[in-house]
Amino acid sequence: MLLLGACAGWSLITAAAHDGRPEGMLLAVLAVAAGYAAGRVSGALLPVAAPCAGAVAGLALTVARPGLSPGPWYTAPLGHAGATAALLALATGAACCAAWATPVPALRHGLRALACAVVAAGAVLGSTAGCAASAAVLLCSLAAGAARGRGAWLAGPALAAGLAATVIWALAADALPGGLTGALDDRFAARRAGLWRDALGLAGRHSGLGVGPGRFGELSTAAPRTLMSDGRPHSAPLQQAAEQGLVGVFLLVAVFCWVLYALWRTPRSTPVALTAGAALTAVAALASVSNALSFTAVTAGAALLAGWATARPWAGVGTAPGR
Repeated sequence: MLLLGACAGWSLITAAAHDGRPEGMLLAVLAVAAGYAAGRVSGALLPVAAPCAGAVAGLALTVARPGLSPGPWYTAPLGHAGATAALLALATGAACCAAWATPVPALRHGLRALACAVVAAGAVLGSTAGCAASAAVLLCSLAAGAARGRGAWLAGPALAAGLAATVIWALAADALPGGLTGALDDRFAARRAGLWRDALGLAGRHSGLGVGPGRFGELSTAAPRTLMSDGRPHSAPLQQAAEQGLVGVFLLVAVFCWVLYALWRTPRSTPVALTAGAALTAVAALASVSNALSFTAVTAGAALLAGWATARPWAGVGTAPGR
């Protein structure tokens, strides 16, 4: 709660300094707080049914709104592709968490079949990133059954998310080797890379307070020329750096690290904790290259999953944190 309060307070400070619009950040903080609280409560009462319902809801949302998936995530116009991929990863994580939480073998197999259906849905919808992220979460969940300790297994997701953000930051700064830069430029649309470079430039000139929440679209030279531009740089770390300075980036990283710490200390079983960590890492990686966190469904869904994975079931289900 202290971290979320700091995120909300800092957005108000930077908005006041530069006449920004903090409503988007405040809505995200509210969605995370409400989602996490709802996840803790429902996870304590219904440790299997709650994440199962969440997985079905996430799958239904992506199928019912085909506009969330305009095509392959790296060539599609800047739109909803990142949110679609993130929702599919969260739905897979929720189904796998429910599977590990139930003691009934038949139900466990059924929930894993639901997770496989989410992966297949990503392919049918044309969401390459969603299919890949969901498959990665499913594989990590299956491997989590053999894990004994949590620390090293949760350090991996933290490093993976940090590596994704670092690579995008280095690409925006033209700090990567020429061959790697060319390969990544071929994978990402030029307009997306242009937004990242604009965001990094603004962050370099306004590293203290940033330019103010919601003002990237006004000051960016690439955004007005970008097809279907929504005024965002389509990278959560770079957006925080440009609009709220280095403190904003620190707060974003701190929230993610706290979630991983909470998963390390959770009374739920180790496979549940590691599955949730994998799904949230997938969302963090997608947020580094898209505007996934700009969608309330994604931020609330991620908080719900974190709440389910850290809830203390009243029935006594779960193991000690180190196991």
